[in-house]
Amino acid sequence: MKTSRRTFVKVLLGAGAGAAAPPVARLAEAWAAQHPGPRAKKQRRWVMVIDLAACDGCKKCTEACRREHFVPFEQEWIKVYETGNNPYDRHNFVRPCMQCENAPCVKVCPVAATYHNDEGIVLIDHNICIGCRFCMAACPYGVRFFNWIEPTHSPREKFVQYSPEFPVPHRKGTVEKCMFCAHRVKMGRLPSCVEACAAAEMWAIWFGDANENLVTNGVEVKKLTQLLGEGRAFQYKEELGTHPRVYYLLPSRRDLQGPNMAKPTAPPKVKDDPFRP
Repeated sequence: MKTSRRTFVKVLLGAGAGAAAPPVARLAEAWAAQHPGPRAKKQRRWVMVIDLAACDGCKKCTEACRREHFVPFEQEWIKVYETGNNPYDRHNFVRPCMQCENAPCVKVCPVAATYHNDEGIVLIDHNICIGCRFCMAACPYGVRFFNWIEPTHSPREKFVQYSPEFPVPHRKGTVEKCMFCAHRVKMGRLPSCVEACAAAEMWAIWFGDANENLVTNGVEVKKLTQLLGEGRAFQYKEELGTHPRVYYLLPSRRDLQGPNMAKPTAPPKVKDDPFRP
C-alpha cells in the first residue's frame, strides 16, 4: 500500500499529540524532505543528547518530570549536579536514565521485570517486580530508586490506568526510574524534560530517532551525527560497554554557542573537566 508524505506525518504524530506536536512534526517533515516517496515503517531507536554548555542548572527538567510522573518524595528521575572546583570551571551535569542498549539491570533481573521495549527503552513492569533490588546494585549510574514506603497518591494519580510506559500509581516495594517518557513518545510528543527545557529557553536537551538521524530540542531539528560531530560528544562511563543512548556535549562547546546562551565569565579549564572523555 502506498503512503503519501502527508499521511506519514499524520501517522508519526499519532492521535492526541495536541499542542506539543510541532517539534515532532518538524522531525517528520525533515525526514520526508530527505526521503521522498513511500517507505516501510522503520523501527525507532530513541536517543537523547544533553548540551552541557547550554544547561544553566535551572532544574526545570527535574520539576517537569516530577509533575508528569507524580514522582515519589525524595526521588529525582532526572537529576542536575553542579561540578567544578571554582566559578570558572563550574558546570551542570544532567543525569537521566542512560537507557543502555547493553543494560546490566536487564541482565540481572531474576523475574524479567526490567526489559527493553520494541523501541529499545528500558522499562519496569511493576506487576512482576519483586523488589530484590539486584538492578539497583547492577546499575553503574545510580538512576534507580526503591519505594521503601507506600507512596502518597494524589487524587489525579488514582485515576491513571497503570502501564510500564507510565508507571502510575506508584507501589511500595518496587523499583522506579526514568523511562524517556515512553507514554508521551507513543503519542508523538517529546519527553517532559525536553519540553520544559525548551519552555525555559535553554534548549539544552535534544531528543529523537537515531535510525532516522534526526533530533530536536523543541525549536530546531538537526541531524544527530552533525550535532554529535560539532559538539565533542561523549557517553557517560562508555568504557563500561553499556552503550548508553544518552550523549553529552562537552561544556567547552561554549565557543560555539548561539545568542541565547550566556557567556562564561572566563574560559572553562577543559583539562580539569571531570567529564572529559
